[in-house]
This record gives sequence, structure tokens and C-alpha cells, in this order.
Amino acid sequence: MTGYEVLNSTERLSNRVFTIVTDELKMPDGSVAERDYMRHVGAVGVVALDADDNVVLVRQYRHALRREIWELPAGLIDVPGEKLAEAAARELAEEADLRAGRYDLLIDANPSPGCSDEIIRLFLARDLSEVPVGERHERTHEEAGMTVTRVPLDRAVTMALSGEITNAACLVGILALAQAKARNWETLRQVDEPLPK
Repeated sequence: MTGYEVLNSTERLSNRVFTIVTDELKMPDGSVAERDYMRHVGAVGVVALDADDNVVLVRQYRHALRREIWELPAGLIDVPGEKLAEAAARELAEEADLRAGRYDLLIDANPSPGCSDEIIRLFLARDLSEVPVGERHERTHEEAGMTVTRVPLDRAVTMALSGEITNAACLVGILALAQAKARNWETLRQVDEPLPK
């Protein structure tokens, strides 16, 4: 952050997911400007790939957009002490009724860096199996209407590039998966790698 100095910070709104902040920011040239942004708890997402090279996608209503969109199983980093790979496994089970025998770190992304510090860590999940019916999470609110679909990887890439998929994490995850597979999985990283600062 060389040359940028926060002179004052004012919290405008806070809830369990994010805080809206206004910073008075001194620029490298000495000028001062206010910058509004969102501090976010962060999230994890899962790019689940089955033995037939299908990607698991969910379709969920998002009120800000007033429509359903394609997404990855994903959720907030909001359980104290929970490791990120454990959070990913929890979300995969809750949203797709799946477990994975193997997790790898696929990629990290900042979905909206112009207005938020949110980071989402995306894991590749393989060796999939179904969560037994009696152990499945009960979905509520928007998640109650969520559908789960397995889409061939090539088709998912086409959906991403054609505009059918618009969720940033889903786009990044699908395209990162396609590249990781094309590179014989050499780009995959350890699941416990620290988040970027």
C-alpha cells in the first residue's frame, strides 16, 4: 500500500456478513479522498468434479439480481475455528448433498475489489459420494428452492463463456478447473495454504 495512508475510518453499517466503511484516504500525490467499501467475512466455494467429468452446479435465487443464477456450492467463512477446507466440505454437503474423498486448493479470487475486500477460496473436490438421506441438511429460505445439476465440464466452460453463467466465483472456478485439468493438475495447491494478505 505504498503511498496510500488511511487518515480516518468510519463504520456506517455492520451485520454478521459485512461492514460498510468510509475511509478518508491520503493519495501518493498528497490529495485526500473518501472511499466507501465493504469489509466482508470471506467465503469458500467448491468446484466438485465427478468421475465422468461433470461439474456440480447449483441454481439459486439471488434477490439483488431478482432472478436465479448458476453458482457453485459455496458459503461464508462464518464458523469460528473452522478450517477453510472444512467449511468447503460443509457447504458441499449442505448445498449439494455430496461428500468428497479428496480436496485440493484450486484458486483464490477477489470478486469485487473496487468496493469490497471479500475473498473467496475455491477448492476442487473429487471422489464424490452422496450424503445419506437421513443425514442431509434441511435447506430453508432461498436454498429451499435450490436445484443441483451435474454439467459436463466442456458444457460448463461454454456456459461460462457464453454469458449463461454470470456468478464471478462460478466463472473463475470453472475456467480454473478447465486449465488445471489441461495442465495435468500441476496448478493445484495445498488446501491449508494461507489466504493472500
